[in-house]
Amino acid sequence: MAKIIEVCAGVYQVGGNGLSYPEDCCVYLVQGAEESVLIDAGAGKSADLILDNIQKCGIDIDSIKTIIATHGHIDHIGGLKKMRDRLQAQIVAHHLELPAIAEGLPQLTAASWYRVEYQKVKVDRILKQEIEKVKVGGVELVCVHTPGHTRGGISVYCDIDGKRVLFGQDIHGPFNKEWGSDMNDWRQSMQKLLDLKPDILCEGHFGIYSPASEVQEYILSYLRRY
Repeated sequence: MAKIIEVCAGVYQVGGNGLSYPEDCCVYLVQGAEESVLIDAGAGKSADLILDNIQKCGIDIDSIKTIIATHGHIDHIGGLKKMRDRLQAQIVAHHLELPAIAEGLPQLTAASWYRVEYQKVKVDRILKQEIEKVKVGGVELVCVHTPGHTRGGISVYCDIDGKRVLFGQDIHGPFNKEWGSDMNDWRQSMQKLLDLKPDILCEGHFGIYSPASEVQEYILSYLRRY
């Protein structure tokens, strides 16, 4: 059984979808020349397993200097504290997700859904703009504010070897007013993602989609559904 899945050159799925515990979101790694970045961290129980999987596949976990949290739900942030302690990596998130990530407000983390006790963690780089760039190991990752599922959700993309790779976590929802979900915001966010014209989609729970036509259809299918 594969420990990680290569998406394209330097991009890997390292957690979720059978690679770690079932409660985890899909966790992705982007490998730069000297440094790497993780997109999300899973629900927590799998933190060591995810890092061990990465290491066993020949990637130096000490190269992971940044963890981008796409939003503050437990299946995406539960592993942040353990991974930060082990890697000494900086955590990046949107300022509207601080009540979940840094304060651990239970109605926002949805930790009770997974029967997990969330460990609060400080966010080192707080995103406040509509679009902000994070440079790691020569790779430029663009963080786009895409509210809807939560108020401060972000999607991340990078261009590698002529292909645009989009990390669009939780495009499919679900939606709950307790988390600050807003369907009008979500529809606008989905149009932002369509306008990016990604070649590859690394989704938050359902894996990897390509080519571009399949990515577009995936996003459009949810716009039609809701």
